[in-house]
Amino acid sequence: MPDLSTVPGSAIADVFDWAATPLGAAATWPPALRTAAGMVLHSRQAMCVMWGAELRLLFNDGYRELLGARAHDSAAMLGRPFRDVWPELAESGGAILDEALRGQATGAVEDYPFTVERNGYPERIYVTFFTSPIHDEAGAIAGLMVTCVETTARVESRNQRDDALERLRLLDRIGEATRVASDPRAIMDEATRLLGEHLRVTRVAYADLEPDNDRFTIRHDWRVAGAISTVGVYSLDLFGSRATSNLRIGRTLVIDDVDRDLAPGDGDGMFNSIGIKAIICCPLVKAGRLAAMMAVHQVAPRRWTAEELALVEAVVERCWAHIERVRSTEALREADRHKSEFLAVLAHELRNPLAPIRNGLELLRLRGGNETVARVGAMMDRQLSHMTHLINDLLDIARVSSGKIVLHREAADLGAIVATAVEAGMPALDAAGHRLTVDLPETPLPVEADAVRIAQVIGNLLTNAVKYTPPGGAIRIAAHVDEGEAVVSVADNGIGIPAESLDAVFEMFTQVARSVERSNGGLGIGLSLVRRLMALHGGTVAAASAGPGQGSTFTIRLPLAGALPRPAGPSAAQAADGAARPLRILIADDNVDAAQSLSDLLALSGHETRVAADGAAALHLAARFMPEVVFLDIGMPGMDGYETARRLRRLPGLAAVRLAALTGWGAAEDRARARAAGFDHHLLKPAIPADVSAVLAAVGG
Repeated sequence: MPDLSTVPGSAIADVFDWAATPLGAAATWPPALRTAAGMVLHSRQAMCVMWGAELRLLFNDGYRELLGARAHDSAAMLGRPFRDVWPELAESGGAILDEALRGQATGAVEDYPFTVERNGYPERIYVTFFTSPIHDEAGAIAGLMVTCVETTARVESRNQRDDALERLRLLDRIGEATRVASDPRAIMDEATRLLGEHLRVTRVAYADLEPDNDRFTIRHDWRVAGAISTVGVYSLDLFGSRATSNLRIGRTLVIDDVDRDLAPGDGDGMFNSIGIKAIICCPLVKAGRLAAMMAVHQVAPRRWTAEELALVEAVVERCWAHIERVRSTEALREADRHKSEFLAVLAHELRNPLAPIRNGLELLRLRGGNETVARVGAMMDRQLSHMTHLINDLLDIARVSSGKIVLHREAADLGAIVATAVEAGMPALDAAGHRLTVDLPETPLPVEADAVRIAQVIGNLLTNAVKYTPPGGAIRIAAHVDEGEAVVSVADNGIGIPAESLDAVFEMFTQVARSVERSNGGLGIGLSLVRRLMALHGGTVAAASAGPGQGSTFTIRLPLAGALPRPAGPSAAQAADGAARPLRILIADDNVDAAQSLSDLLALSGHETRVAADGAAALHLAARFMPEVVFLDIGMPGMDGYETARRLRRLPGLAAVRLAALTGWGAAEDRARARAAGFDHHLLKPAIPADVSAVLAAVGG
């Protein structure tokens, strides 16, 4: 390595081709500075010498290559101040070098980042540089010797590990943010925002493919301040033929620079129109069909990394999965809503013809008749009760499933509830010739429950025992206390249940041993309703059986409550079988048979009745007849029962008239709407005579 301290200045100019440059004065440098210059010239490492207060540069080819400056005019750069050559480094790197020149800081600066231009693209690199002072004869620092080593590969390797962990954390955040979301837009909003902020891009958009598979709809886009929204419907053709065909087969579109990577007319127009120069468009193909896309936009050219592409692909997959989950759930909710609406309409339509049948049977009972009429009437009454029970169970299942059942809890004696259920089930028991044994404790079993619903539970278990026990069988109902719980069991000696079906019997529409001879055994919803009602009460139900032919036992358990309140006196409805005097009663129902049969039934009890087929006729009759009680059907054509009720109360002299809704609509919201319209009572078709009598008794003597 030559020692420039002994070489004349002219010779140095020849060697370095530095004629007519400030380096031509190199002969006047201190020997140490000239020696350092020779070392820089011949070294294969990236080295430079900076001398004087202005840090003028002398660098070799390795240093020039490191900074991506080969295309620069080297002759014009040599000997110039550092800050003039690389102004972009002056603010951050200049301070470090100034301190080294003053002798305040020398040594190594590791993994120093800065941006250079390579292959036409800005590129971020890292270097570790070592500085050491060059002293003159007086011992003062005349310059710096700087050796640089590029550490980009090492830093990127470390960064890749860190980035991989950060990507995993990002995917976890997206998953957590979207896992509990119940709205597709909320999922899109969180996923695009988190991805956009992580990648530091201009825009992230999520799109669905339309059914024609030729158009896509951007449902949502996250964007930085000032960027326009791209939400809307577009044609896939806007991407250009080559990109569109790749997207359809699931190949990600990657564009680093729109102007360089896309031919004119091959999709560049779409991106340039929104000021975008770099794009990742990741398609998602499901079942061989393009289903969704996620696009990442950048306003400036950008060289995308493989890791960034993989991240976008992972995000669109997860985003789509969560969106489809929410959409599927919403579709199920919508289907369930339609099912509930259908069941409500079905129940209404089925209850309408049951009403005149119930009234007709009561007329036959009151008028009396021969033995055959009495027997047939009793048979029809049992079948009518069975059909009404099926309709009620079907509706209750829909209400429980949609969360529309509201329990009216109060302190009640479980023994009394059992007695009520047994009384209701006696006709079916007698018809089948079963022997019933009831074993209740002498002391009350206090529970906090909806007495009507628990009676329904026990009634369904009793009905189940009746259906699945051969004629002349034995059924036993027993109640007792066990570890702070009230326990009721319904046991039979019927067909039994296989061990593998003990839990399945509580599923919807399930019947064990369904066969032709038992095809009239019901819909298979009674036990499902039992389990759901018990769950609402915080209780349980379980089935047990020794196997086929060995009978079965169903057991319900409810938490015991405190002491029961003192029994109240009999209500007006309980104390009187109908009104104490004849009443003027108006009946309005578009079902003529139902209205007329109820009128005949009430007339038989001495009441004066009038019948109207619609709301307008009811108002006309009421103004002249001045009824004391009005039974109104809700679903009348034209003016419905709600509006008719409101207008009736506005008629002179009828503000206090007793109004009873007589309808097939029995949901909680229907009852609430009836109360709001001014009804005093809500009777569900076919109304049982006792309920009608209770309405009349409420009018008073």
